[in-house]
Amino acid sequence: MAQSVPPLDRNVPAAVAGPGASQEHQAQEYQAVKTRDGKPIRLTMYRKHPGGGGQLPVLFLVHGSSMSALSSFDLHVPGTENYSMMTAFSQAGFDVWTMDHEGYGKSDRTDGNSDIASGVEDLQAAVTVVQRETGQTRYHFLGESSGALRAAAFAMVAPDRCGRLVLAAHTYTGKGSPTLAKRAEGLEFFRTHNRRPRDKAMIESIFTRDRPGTTDPAVPAALVKAELVHGDTVPTGTYLDMVSKLPVVEPARIRSPVLVVRGEYDGIATMDDLIDFFEKLPNGDKQFSAIAGAAHALATCKARFAFWYAAETFLKMPVLAG
Repeated sequence: MAQSVPPLDRNVPAAVAGPGASQEHQAQEYQAVKTRDGKPIRLTMYRKHPGGGGQLPVLFLVHGSSMSALSSFDLHVPGTENYSMMTAFSQAGFDVWTMDHEGYGKSDRTDGNSDIASGVEDLQAAVTVVQRETGQTRYHFLGESSGALRAAAFAMVAPDRCGRLVLAAHTYTGKGSPTLAKRAEGLEFFRTHNRRPRDKAMIESIFTRDRPGTTDPAVPAALVKAELVHGDTVPTGTYLDMVSKLPVVEPARIRSPVLVVRGEYDGIATMDDLIDFFEKLPNGDKQFSAIAGAAHALATCKARFAFWYAAETFLKMPVLAG
């Protein structure tokens, strides 16, 4: 049974049953806190640990622009096989964490727009909690879409905190992206509003705009059910960054080993743009994976097991010194 969320000065976990949580493998809920103008902003975090004792490698999952953490990475789709990345990676031996960024899910809504820079601040607050709970100071990160931008931007400013880095549906300059070109038509709205509409139709369009048929038809309905409990708007910050400020990540400043993953039909992350990014990464421990039959939404597509396998294989490789 879910417990109440602890006060700000305590981060004692409480069991929660989020979308995709099961009775035998529920997520735990934590609170991180960051401040702006002297005011606290509460950020809700989630953890799945396989148990059994011992210190496990930490994997932190970073969500994108239009979904919160649990619907992105711990989704339950009735009548289908596993869609929970948190469960899959926990069962594979990782201590798995994620969080609702500012203005998303159960985290505080503010007058901010939750842009990439804000997302880096969120992660800085979150790793303080992870360090306290695990005793570790370095973690693997997997970000999808603008979550990849958040994770990569964090890796630039906190390289000593980052182990291996998986950038799924990442965007570098945005060159050649039909989706971003269309999205740029709303630039003035994104500049003048801190939140944008994110209704049932918008969620459903994520799975049809690039290539219909790449996702199980039951997934959009499950996502709508999981997400609209948090309201029908989300912050504009990452959209504004992606249509007016790219590149926000400098690949030459990322010291971590990196796996770049792109779906075959991705309408945002073009192949040429990502290859340009990939070639500029300084660490020779890097891989590029293209997932056949997938579009932009990799975590919940029909080909997700190919994505999960590529990520798990990369994340379990040792980080070589020098």
